[in-house]
Amino acid sequence: MGQKKTFVLRIDPEKFEALEKWAADEFRSVNGQLEWIIDQALRKAGRVGVKTDNGNLNSNNSSNDES
Repeated sequence: MGQKKTFVLRIDPEKFEALEKWAADEFRSVNGQLEWIIDQALRKAGRVGVKTDNGNLNSNNSSNDES
């Protein structure tokens, strides 16, 4: 993975608290949880490809996501 970008996110306290609890349930940091949520949303929307076993990008959205 390449260098990561940083940015400021404003979120209301109730949503942040729910996010903290969700992250803790998944044994992730809040930052890690946000990255996971964004990654899942991008994959589901077909905005990013999935790397295959040989390292190539497969833009086919054929993962086991909920539909």
